[in-house]
Amino acid sequence: MRIPVNITTPATDAAVPMPSSGRHDVEQLTSAPILTPVQLVSELKLKTVLAIAAHPDDLDFGAAATLAGLTSAGVNVVYAVLTGGDAGGFDPTQRESMVSIRQEEQRQAAHQVGVERVEFFDFKDGDVQVTHEVMREIVRLMREVRPELVLTSHPERDWSRLQRSHPDHLACGEAVVRASYPAVENPFAYPELVEAGLEAFKLRWLMLMGGPASRTNVTVDVTGTAQRKISALNEHASQHPDPTAMRRFVLKAMEALHPDDGRFGEAFHLVEVNAADTISGF
Repeated sequence: MRIPVNITTPATDAAVPMPSSGRHDVEQLTSAPILTPVQLVSELKLKTVLAIAAHPDDLDFGAAATLAGLTSAGVNVVYAVLTGGDAGGFDPTQRESMVSIRQEEQRQAAHQVGVERVEFFDFKDGDVQVTHEVMREIVRLMREVRPELVLTSHPERDWSRLQRSHPDHLACGEAVVRASYPAVENPFAYPELVEAGLEAFKLRWLMLMGGPASRTNVTVDVTGTAQRKISALNEHASQHPDPTAMRRFVLKAMEALHPDDGRFGEAFHLVEVNAADTISGF
C-alpha cells in the first residue's frame, strides 16, 4: 500500500509524515494515520465503493460511520449482503419471517447512512463457504458496479474478540479477496460473465474491517458521523435484546479507536491491489 506523504489530522491539522513510496508491511507502522472521510475520498480518488458483508448489520457495526462520511462526500456506495441473516435474532416466533425482517432492517439502516442500493444474495446464514459459486456472484457484482474500492470483512481471525471473526465473516472476506485478485481482472475467469457483457477490470483498493489490531494501517475520523452509525444500528431491532448496552458498547469502541478525547474512529486494513506500477499475471 502507498500512504500519502503528508496527511493532516482532523483534530490538529498537523502534518503526519509517512513513507513517500513503496509497499510496506503493517508491522512497520508505529501508528495508523488518521484521515477524515473527505481526505480518504481525495487521497484514494473514490467515486464508487462496493461494501460486501456476510450478514445484515455487519457493515453497520464495522464501517457505517465511515460509509456515511463517504456518501456525504458524494461517493456512490453500494451494499451487498451474502445471506439473509436467517440464523439471527432472539424471538423464536420470528423464524419464518426473519429473512424478510432483517432485509428490511438492512435497507432502513443503509438509508440512514446515505446508501440506497442494497443487494442481497441467497446464501445460508452460518454456512458461507469460499466456493466458486460465492466468488462468481461477487465478481459479477464487482464487474457491474466497477468500484475503486471494495470494503469487506477481514479474512484473518481477531483473537482479541472472537465475535468479530464469525466464520461467515472470515469466509466472506476470503471470498472477496480471491475475487479481487485475480478473478475480477481475469477475463478467462467465469467467462460467462464476459459473455453477459461484464468485462474484467482491475480493482485499485481493498479495505478490510474487523481484523486483528496489528493489521490496522488507517483510521478514519468519524466524529461527525458517529451518530449516523448509531441510527443505522438502531434499525436492526431484531438483533438487539439490549439496545442501550449496544449503543454504549459501540460508542466506547469508536472512542477507543481515536487518540483524542471526544473524537471517534473506525479502523481498517487498507490494501492497494493495483498500483500504477503493479505487474501481475493470472
